[in-house]
Amino acid sequence: MIQLDDLRVSVRRAGAGSPVLLLHGFPHTKEIWREVEPLLVAAGHEVLMPDLRGTGDTERTASGYDAASLATDQVRQLDALRLQSAHIVGFDVGAAPAFALAAAHPNRVLSLTIVEAVISGLTGAEAFLGSGGPWWFGFHQTPGGLAENVLSGDEDRYVRFFLGIGSRSGVPEDLVRHFVGAYTGRDSLRAAFEHYRAMPTNAQWNRSWAEQGRLTMPVTAVGASTVGDAPARQLTLIADHLDQHLLPDSGHIVPVDAPGDLASIVVATAARATSAPPSFHTDDMDE
Repeated sequence: MIQLDDLRVSVRRAGAGSPVLLLHGFPHTKEIWREVEPLLVAAGHEVLMPDLRGTGDTERTASGYDAASLATDQVRQLDALRLQSAHIVGFDVGAAPAFALAAAHPNRVLSLTIVEAVISGLTGAEAFLGSGGPWWFGFHQTPGGLAENVLSGDEDRYVRFFLGIGSRSGVPEDLVRHFVGAYTGRDSLRAAFEHYRAMPTNAQWNRSWAEQGRLTMPVTAVGASTVGDAPARQLTLIADHLDQHLLPDSGHIVPVDAPGDLASIVVATAARATSAPPSFHTDDMDE
């Protein structure tokens, strides 16, 4: 546990070497990385896995769920752990703070990997969002606490729904029960949905930054059966050194369905950050 002024954060830390910071999605916690973690450690990396603000064992606060604030949380974690920088991996809603961290604090980011996520406000994901985007985006963003009021008492079925549609291989039952427990209770749901309610603010910030900003560190876009090449289409417009990977045999929950592939991609991205000088490189989409 790390106390960051106004926020108490739960972080798991394993291994030694160049740090990799893994940011989870919804409805997950840091435990989503349990199959990826040992592979990264074996490859010679220190692995940092926090529960994002309001999720898992990290404190649920009234505010601070916009991506810029969540990115500041990660900077303060690095400071507390006496780390200057890290390779950043953002999956699902964890991609929002990962992107904001790279955009606003590039000196703290050795490389950036975005996994199965659309970056709010950036062009390039029109095909994915053409039908209005996933229905739960709007539901979770409904003001007045409607979503948490409706779902309180039925968290088990709701969390299992997302895990069921997100994984092709199936999320192990012990992990399912962990996630259900993490998102049970009205305040747990409220904090989770605050990440979605911040999306319009994130989109405005991202659009403003993208008018002149560039990502100069190595960047990798990873898509699977749900989001596909949308993150690559978005990032190719703003990243100087982009690699792209498509994992069509994986469901949305890549850390569960394809942990080996994901770990290999993260290790390769980290290796690109240590090569000098970096050169522009965009892989063909994997078949």
